[in-house]
Amino acid sequence: MDLYLVIVIIMLALAVSGLIVGVANDAVNFLNSALGSKVAPRYVIMTVASVGIIVGALTSSGMMEVARSGVFHPEMFTFSEVMLLFLAVMFTNVILLDIFNTLGMPTSTTVSLVFGLLGAAVGICIFKISSGALATLPDGTKATMGDMINTGNAMVIIGGILLSVVIAFVFGTVIMYITRLIFSFRYKKNLKTFGSVWCGIALTAITYFAVFKGLKGTNIIPADWMAWMETHKMIFLGVLLVGWSFIMFLLYLVKVNILKITVLAGTFSLALAFAGNDLVNFIGVFVAGVDAYQIVHASGDTNMLMSGLNEPVVANLLVLFISGAIMVVTLWFSKKAQTVSDTEINLARQDAGIERFGSTSVSRAIVRTAINFNKNYEKYMPERVQRFVASRFVPVRNKDKAPFDLIRATVNLTVASLLISAATSLQLPLSTTYVTFMVAMGSSLSDRAWGRESAVYRITGVLTVIAGWFFTALIAFTIAFIVAAILEWGQAIAVAALTLLCGYLMIQSTLVHNRKLKKEAEKQAEHEAMDEKSIVGRSVKEVTETMSKVTTIYNQTLIGLFNEDRKLLKKMVRESEELYQVAHERKHEVLPTLIELQENYVETGHYYVQVVDYLDEVAKALVHITRPSFDHINNNHEGFRVDQLEDLKRVNDQVSAIYARINKMLSSNNFADLDEILRMRDELFDTLAAAIKSQIKRVKAKASTTRSSILYLTIINETKTMVLQSRNLLKAQKYFLASEQ
Repeated sequence: MDLYLVIVIIMLALAVSGLIVGVANDAVNFLNSALGSKVAPRYVIMTVASVGIIVGALTSSGMMEVARSGVFHPEMFTFSEVMLLFLAVMFTNVILLDIFNTLGMPTSTTVSLVFGLLGAAVGICIFKISSGALATLPDGTKATMGDMINTGNAMVIIGGILLSVVIAFVFGTVIMYITRLIFSFRYKKNLKTFGSVWCGIALTAITYFAVFKGLKGTNIIPADWMAWMETHKMIFLGVLLVGWSFIMFLLYLVKVNILKITVLAGTFSLALAFAGNDLVNFIGVFVAGVDAYQIVHASGDTNMLMSGLNEPVVANLLVLFISGAIMVVTLWFSKKAQTVSDTEINLARQDAGIERFGSTSVSRAIVRTAINFNKNYEKYMPERVQRFVASRFVPVRNKDKAPFDLIRATVNLTVASLLISAATSLQLPLSTTYVTFMVAMGSSLSDRAWGRESAVYRITGVLTVIAGWFFTALIAFTIAFIVAAILEWGQAIAVAALTLLCGYLMIQSTLVHNRKLKKEAEKQAEHEAMDEKSIVGRSVKEVTETMSKVTTIYNQTLIGLFNEDRKLLKKMVRESEELYQVAHERKHEVLPTLIELQENYVETGHYYVQVVDYLDEVAKALVHITRPSFDHINNNHEGFRVDQLEDLKRVNDQVSAIYARINKMLSSNNFADLDEILRMRDELFDTLAAAIKSQIKRVKAKASTTRSSILYLTIINETKTMVLQSRNLLKAQKYFLASEQ
């Protein structure tokens, strides 16, 4: 078996992997409006999307030329160079998209493909230039890199990124605002008046999108029909609008939820267009590689130039169907697809809660600017207008707890369909991923989903995703460039090594992602199974486990300091920060927990708030001990003196005794020895005071270094805080559980 046949087989495996990781990332484009609004049971939504994918795959509109000749000129490359170039692109595409899926970040598969092709082509070109193996142009001169690479497409893609982000966000914001003014959150009573026309407009846009973005160039619609529709677009759109509005009116009369039909139709349309136009991103390179291999196999000349790749692609229906089937299976079973979808839905949800992203100076500045702008708006806008607008944006509680309602879902689908259709007709390079994501973000902003409680975190999330899009281009180019250079240099050995590396990275990312999902699923299942009694039991369990971990981490940190054990201290820093993160997140769950608690805990429920707050303070004090301790040893500073170690050992012994008693009381729910803890705490405080006095004497005698003195005093002070808050926690826990007595 020759090397190039092996490469074709590897590319086949990578193509299947590419379909899996690509669909997992792009599912966010067509699923999120339906999933976020809970328009139907999940299996119904997935079935509608699956049908759209199969139809789109079978009617793929011939975009395969992008992978063959859209970025580089194949007639300037030999068969060997083209095969290594394609292999480098597929390695890059699969690994890069899998990383984004594992992180739950939506990105553009088109950008990944185009810049992967560009990077790999540049890498091969540099080898050709350095070796002098350049093709000869018709005028007899040697080709340059400019003759071999089509850099114009790359610049068009970059322009498309900027254009997609701005236009989609602005249109999503404006149209959602107008729509909400018309319908408000209590939209059901307005459906009778405006519903059929609104759904008619939405379905007209969705149909137009499906025809001109998904079915154009296929055999489903005859060429003369398509030509007529393109020539008479306004008449075509008018007929669609009248027809759909009338159908929706009739359906409304027979009590059919026309918004649900609109959302499901939009889901089908986007899934169809996705499969028809983005299939090249997953199998285009593989198909081009197979064609190159067949061309050379027929001629027998492995050194020939690949001008044959400039020929039009003849679609193989079997390949298209198998590709569509793999995409559908992935859609149903991929856990990473759910993770990517969750990112957008979480950023767009109507309610506040635990946020995935943090706060940055940029997001805070944007929010402050918006607040100041709103103050000026309130200053000059008549109060009557303000009251009217405010009344239209009062949310209602959804019985199904959907992240957003059907009105916003239809806006997302309609605006995305219109923008992508308009861009296609004007030959503008708008990205499907960018448009659908930014429309969803714009509509959530306009819908006041980004309130004062969540705005900075949501904006940080959006900026993070956008930054990831730009990094996709840079990373894809860089990795493909490096991989192509390695393949050109190492040939068969490099092919084998990179194949093993790619497989290893895929397996590792899957294992990491599965562990994360398993932990989240267990937490969710435990939460859903909770009744009032088990909520209290969970609280007792969490407090007991947290305090037990605090005891262990504190003890191990001091042991690490005594022995100057850097690895142990690093481990304790990681564990203490994880403990603090959990404790901090628990504070966001306080209100939902209090709501679930019934009458028995009305009088004592506020003690639960104290318990959670004290746990957070204990974990924070522990972090303030572990982190400076690790930094001290990690920076190779001088360790503690013998007398300092003896002081800390006495402190450690007393702290261990206190926490042993605390943990015993928490696990048994017997607080009879609470006064004994108070006595032990006071004895510890006396020991800590004596330790501080001893350290002051050492400082005055210049018997201790500055950094070790600071660390010593930090440990003493944070230990005092930690034990003080632990005793307070114990007391609050006792009063919280008093209603069970």
